[in-house]
Amino acid sequence: MTSLKAKTYIIPLLFVAVTLSLSDGVHAQKGKKKELSSDTIKADSLAQDTLKSKKRKQELNAPVTYEASDSIVFTQGGFAHLYGKGKVNYEKIELESEIITMNMDSSTVYARGKVDSLGAVTGAPVFKDGETPYESKSINYNFKSKRGYIKNVVTQQGEGYVTSYNAKKSSGDDLFMEDGKYTTCDNHEHPHFYLQLTRAKVKPKKNVVFGPAYMVVEDVPLPIAIPFGFFPFSSSYSSGFIMPTYGDELNRGFYLRDGGYYFAISDYMDLKLTGEIFTKGSWGLGTATNYNKRYKYSGSLSANYQVTKTGEKNVDYAVSKDFKLNWTHRQDAKASPNSSFSASVNFATSSYEKTNLGSYYDPSLYSQNTKTSSVSYTRNFPDQNLTMSSTFNIAQRTKDSTLAVTLPDLNISLSRIFPFKRKKAVGAERWYEKISMSYTGQLKNSITTKEDKFFKSSLVKDWENAVNHSIPISATFTLFKYLNVTPSFNYTERWYTNKIKQSWDDNSQAVKKDTTYGFNRVYNYNMSLGISTKLYGFYTPMKAIFGDKIQTIRHVITPTVSLSAQPDFGAKRYGYWDSYTYIDAYGDEKTVDYSPYATGLFGVPGKGKQGNVSFDVSNNVEMKIKSANDSVKKVSLIDELGGSISYNMAAKTKPWSDLSMRLRLKLTKSYTFNFNTSFATYAYQFDKNGNVYVGDKTEWSYGRFGRFQGSGSSFSYTFDNSTWKKWFGKKEEKKEGTNNPEGEKPKKEAKTDGETEKKEKKAEVNQDGYLPFKMPWSFSLAYSFNFRENTAAKINEKTMRYPFKLTHTLSGSGNIKISDKWNFSFQGSYDFDAKQIAQTTCNISRDLHCWSMTCSLSPFGKYRSYNFSIRANSSMLQDLKWEQRSSASSNIKWY
Repeated sequence: MTSLKAKTYIIPLLFVAVTLSLSDGVHAQKGKKKELSSDTIKADSLAQDTLKSKKRKQELNAPVTYEASDSIVFTQGGFAHLYGKGKVNYEKIELESEIITMNMDSSTVYARGKVDSLGAVTGAPVFKDGETPYESKSINYNFKSKRGYIKNVVTQQGEGYVTSYNAKKSSGDDLFMEDGKYTTCDNHEHPHFYLQLTRAKVKPKKNVVFGPAYMVVEDVPLPIAIPFGFFPFSSSYSSGFIMPTYGDELNRGFYLRDGGYYFAISDYMDLKLTGEIFTKGSWGLGTATNYNKRYKYSGSLSANYQVTKTGEKNVDYAVSKDFKLNWTHRQDAKASPNSSFSASVNFATSSYEKTNLGSYYDPSLYSQNTKTSSVSYTRNFPDQNLTMSSTFNIAQRTKDSTLAVTLPDLNISLSRIFPFKRKKAVGAERWYEKISMSYTGQLKNSITTKEDKFFKSSLVKDWENAVNHSIPISATFTLFKYLNVTPSFNYTERWYTNKIKQSWDDNSQAVKKDTTYGFNRVYNYNMSLGISTKLYGFYTPMKAIFGDKIQTIRHVITPTVSLSAQPDFGAKRYGYWDSYTYIDAYGDEKTVDYSPYATGLFGVPGKGKQGNVSFDVSNNVEMKIKSANDSVKKVSLIDELGGSISYNMAAKTKPWSDLSMRLRLKLTKSYTFNFNTSFATYAYQFDKNGNVYVGDKTEWSYGRFGRFQGSGSSFSYTFDNSTWKKWFGKKEEKKEGTNNPEGEKPKKEAKTDGETEKKEKKAEVNQDGYLPFKMPWSFSLAYSFNFRENTAAKINEKTMRYPFKLTHTLSGSGNIKISDKWNFSFQGSYDFDAKQIAQTTCNISRDLHCWSMTCSLSPFGKYRSYNFSIRANSSMLQDLKWEQRSSASSNIKWY
């Protein structure tokens, strides 16, 4: 039947009643949209009183509009039947269904779906009162009383679905259910799990209160029942209680943890207060807050305090008090373009992670030895080229409870300026206009102490404070068109608040130290001149031997010579160095040089006059080859091969430095091999007591190149599904359009009826006609080594060489996605010195659609443990879980 819709108009029920009686009670209209007003109800009541002597009906508060896509059939008794996508609206009430029957006398409506020949139901009723929609099999509803009877109702509340075979809707929009279900599974018709509710009351968008309930998994009832329950729902930001978790711990007894109250302070900030208590006396408190102001800043702050009591009184009773502070703050870049503030604080007492129950099963936290915290503020002054920054740093070593605190670390820097540059330049640039300078100033106040002594330390005697000023001046000139000449002058000044004088005490046979406080100025300066250029060499291989694929090979040599000079700041007139003498056990007089400022934060100028001449050579070799499509590709053969050495013209002994060499190779686009090593210039010798020391004779004087001191490097590579294909597979044929001339775009497919024709792609199959099996995986392998002289061993007196010691480590991590639901990951390493597997962790997870199963296992290493859990994914059902954990206090031994 063709669907039609006509304009809405009002039909008095009196006319409808007369028409129905004349037509023997049957009349049909196609696609009409009707409106039932209060005047219509009144007219209908008068007609019914006249014809059938019925009582006057109560009027409705608003018109009732209805429509259908197929037809509207009116029958005797004041019934209207809507077929095909029927819709009825009254105030905020909306009803949609395939079939709807309205009784205009009693203002009731009945809706149901359509059942086809196979028994499938289509167009099931969807009822909406306000913002809450209900899906059902059928519904009876009265517009006047706003009450109804719903069969097989389905409504979404929060993260879950509430269904019921029979439900009654009250005038207050509450649902009273019998034989209901609650599940967070999106397949609510056949959920993987649900709570079977014998009785329930649903307040839409507010809560669900239910009576006796039990759990059903895969249609199998479990012997897990609860007498009553309460599920709160809220679409708005609100406060509420946080339910605690319970359990048992070997040393502290039964516990309740992470229970408390959540405060919804505002739209920008919240607050959570939690606590924990154990039956053997331990307890703890915690607070956490999150804040976020759009385009301004965001962050989080948490603080925890815990008191741990272990052992038995008068036996091994112990009490530890620990706290932990975490703070992160991020400022939006749009908030202030010239200033920024950030914080990353992770501070805890040395025994916090060892006593905290939540850290027991996380090896990364339990074995963490160093924690760092930093708070920084930066302010830029673009007009003055000035930048100011301040940092507060804490480095904490939990192994021995050592703290290294810097408060503050203030930096002021002036970017490079050209003080002699003309504002209105006329003609060529003059040589003095190329002179540039900058400034860096740093104020630092720091201390290294133990946790229990930090607040007892003296700011003057225990804290180290200093100021450092650095002013570099430089320029760059071109000489003879090919030489780059760079002169520079560097001035550094340090301000210290104390100095330590040393002397030998003959009575105690020890060094006596005397600290004096006051303002001390320590400065030094140096000058340097650098000259560099580039030399190019080209070589074209013989085509008869190498063919025409290799076009040319280019060799670039970059030699650099630099000269630097510095006076002897170890002279007595500066006062930066001093000495004392003593008589050793052999009766010889010994002189010890020291600096009163050796403990200063910014060091002390070196002794001896400097007149260094440094030589550095860098080589780069590249090759141009032709590719298959006649394009030219550049290949790096040696990215860098270089070496450097220096000679101090002012030194009386040992003027030569060690020779350092470096090699860098670009093996692939993603991997670069680096190798650095050094060769000692001076040879080992024996003193008169038979001890080995570095003498003043060079290795060259013995006919040797130099003493190899060792080297170190690291390698890493990640294997995955495509690794073997990249290595051994055939190259894929180029896609259509890649050979188009430059600038020419690939042609578009022909269009039909203004639309581009789409080519259907068939699923990829293997040669046997089956879908290929895919299991995404990745495995990362890292190896590092250090090859150095073992000076702790005995030296070979013939070759005057120490044996070499190899220190190397091997670590790996991987991930295997067995299927869309299963995932396996691991990480571990091998300790070659101890010849055993170090800390290793394996994780297995299974996505159970509505549930998640995880298993963490640490079978090797110092901290061995396991943790198995299965829990519901919904945050509403976060307490619906089962966990089995090992006890960290008893380190597991695997047999």
